Amino acid sequence: MRPLPDAYELTSGSLIKGLMRLSGPLLLSALLQNAQSLIDLFWVGRLGSIAVAGVALSATVFMLLFPMIMGLTAGTVAMVARMTGAGDGEGANRAAGQSLMLSLILGGITGMVCSLFSEPVLRLLGADAQVVRMGAPYLRILLLGSFSVFLLFTANAALQAVGDTVRPMWSMILANVLNLILDPLLIFGFGPFPEMGIEGAAWATVFSQVVACAVSIHLMKTGKSRLKVQAHHWKLDWALSWRILRIGVPGSGQMLSRGLMAAAFMRIVAQYGTVALAAYGIGMRFHMILLMPAFAFGNAAATLVGQNMGAGQLDRARAAAWLATAIDAGLMILCSIAVAIWAGPLVSFFSSDPAVIAVGVKFLRIVTPFAVFATLGIVLGRAMNGAGETLMPMILTVVSLWGLQVPLGLWLPHHWHPATSGIWWANALAMMAHGILIMLWFLKGHWQRQRV
Repeated sequence: MRPLPDAYELTSGSLIKGLMRLSGPLLLSALLQNAQSLIDLFWVGRLGSIAVAGVALSATVFMLLFPMIMGLTAGTVAMVARMTGAGDGEGANRAAGQSLMLSLILGGITGMVCSLFSEPVLRLLGADAQVVRMGAPYLRILLLGSFSVFLLFTANAALQAVGDTVRPMWSMILANVLNLILDPLLIFGFGPFPEMGIEGAAWATVFSQVVACAVSIHLMKTGKSRLKVQAHHWKLDWALSWRILRIGVPGSGQMLSRGLMAAAFMRIVAQYGTVALAAYGIGMRFHMILLMPAFAFGNAAATLVGQNMGAGQLDRARAAAWLATAIDAGLMILCSIAVAIWAGPLVSFFSSDPAVIAVGVKFLRIVTPFAVFATLGIVLGRAMNGAGETLMPMILTVVSLWGLQVPLGLWLPHHWHPATSGIWWANALAMMAHGILIMLWFLKGHWQRQRV
């Protein structure tokens, strides 16, 4: 593995400098990734609340693909980071190439199959006929182009694992600029562009993701980062692919439980009407933005933990995880206060409906104070994923979501006024329980003995 500038060195020197070098670009990349959906929501919001509900519901369904994506990225980070820390450059290249091929195969097949069921799934989630009519074409296009999301996340995870988070950030900036330009052109039709309505938003997103994906893969091919993934590295190596999947499958299970719970929760919310559905969709977008720093610090911790475990430095790996958690917890408290204070203007930016604004404000003010517990669940969970420990975090996630959040989401609305606030409290309490459980398992230390 060729020598790198000091900015890539993560197994020695200042931990906080290494963490900030990684997490800064990761945070911006995560915000940009989320901004793509917000851009769609902003322009689609000009088409009315039914269109907003269609996009919100479609986004929830689309998130069901992310279990496989996150599983692959967990396996990729663990393998590539561990080999990088051990100085095995060719092994890191092979692991990255296998991950890309697995992403292409799984993303292509899954997207094509799932696109056939866009309308039935939206109906299953309780959407009325108008929401299904507008949302199904949007969802179908996203699913057909989902192979690009698989490849994009995997390529960026491999670059992240070797300590390169700046170049993936630039590819995401390019994607967002393209999406920002194409959305109004394709939704409303300007100049030579056709007026495509909600479908135009989907095509703008897919095209932007394809471009970002191509840029990241090109960077890996040319060797401008620490990786240099050539064509022969893409050829399936069943033994290595299985090692990646063995780590990734529990991670997929964790994300699948989240995705299914999100769909079940959306079904619960849908019982209370289109206003509740639109408010929940808007509120969840802001909630995900609030969690972006946790994902950034968590991914940075995963890289630091993986590389330092590969180098045999367990104490440094453990210190990196706690440092990332402490910094993000402080940031989360400040951001939560800001969101709670300005909840009204934030929600009204995406909807002028007073009923939607009122319900959305309730969501933000109930849920955001508990977001600090998400820091424990996300950052420490990702740190353990970087060590290759994915099974127990999956189990604890299932217990928190299906053993607590869904039952409370069904029970509390019947004992709360307004009923939607009971649903929001179910979300908040489950988030607190998950964070505490993950922290306790991290303290137990089983992840430090994990082999990849």
